[in-house]
Amino acid sequence: MQLFRWTVLLLLIAAGVCFAFYIGTGQARYRQWGLVILKWTVIAALGFFAVLALERLL
Repeated sequence: MQLFRWTVLLLLIAAGVCFAFYIGTGQARYRQWGLVILKWTVIAALGFFAVLALERLL
């Protein structure tokens, strides 16, 4: 359970850092990396909530 929480937290921090680099440098690759990391963050969060829902059902 803690693994999911830490994964989501670290992915959110990484996406925030990428977007900060994009704002600071203006290089589009940082925005692209931020969007990819954000996509994986949403997937990890959905996995976390799926595990929570399964725990409640069982």
